[in-house]
Amino acid sequence: MTAIVETRDLVKTFGRGDIAVHALRGINLTIDAGEFTAMAGPSGSGKSTLLNMIGCLDQPSAGDVLIEGVATRKLRPMALSDLRRDRIGFVFQSFNLIPVMTAIENAEYIMMLQGKSVKERHDRVRALFDQIGLGGMEHRFPNQLSGGQQQRVAIARAVAAEPALVLADEPTANVDSETGKALIDLMLALNEKQGVTFLISTHDTTVMDRAHRVIRMRDGQIDGA
Repeated sequence: MTAIVETRDLVKTFGRGDIAVHALRGINLTIDAGEFTAMAGPSGSGKSTLLNMIGCLDQPSAGDVLIEGVATRKLRPMALSDLRRDRIGFVFQSFNLIPVMTAIENAEYIMMLQGKSVKERHDRVRALFDQIGLGGMEHRFPNQLSGGQQQRVAIARAVAAEPALVLADEPTANVDSETGKALIDLMLALNEKQGVTFLISTHDTTVMDRAHRVIRMRDGQIDGA
């Protein structure tokens, strides 16, 4: 198997001295291509911090994150930004859609930043919308969509640019249980049919039950996987 993500003795500390918070305490983790992995643990266990480190949204205090074998700490800011744009997709619990853009514009946004042609963007996203049940909703704005539909747009945005990895932070937290199950079905289908690699931070037992692997975190450490 090809390792998409490796973390080596990853440490993240916020603050100093007596007020230091040790969010991550030496994390060693490998995520292989094609995995559908859930990361579970109580609030404050370090799940979101670890996602931020893997997603190159924050820098570790010590240790390394490697994306497809590339050590991110050694990259210049522009190269790090390009890596994040081209190789990592993000799904947030609050959807994070741009309100003045339509559904299709939101889903095409990363591809637009990559400089893809209008035709390539439209063709790929329209096919994806048909696949995930958003056909006919391309020109609706986020406030014209339900929470589940907005999260489907967010998932489409994350996978449309064909990243190596999709990081999802509590993607079912702001939807009802039935919609949550449908979103998991969608992500599993994308994993199985297109080989998209997912790492999902969650409290949702439905996600954990259906994941290929569950990584359990506690107090900034991996408690079991």
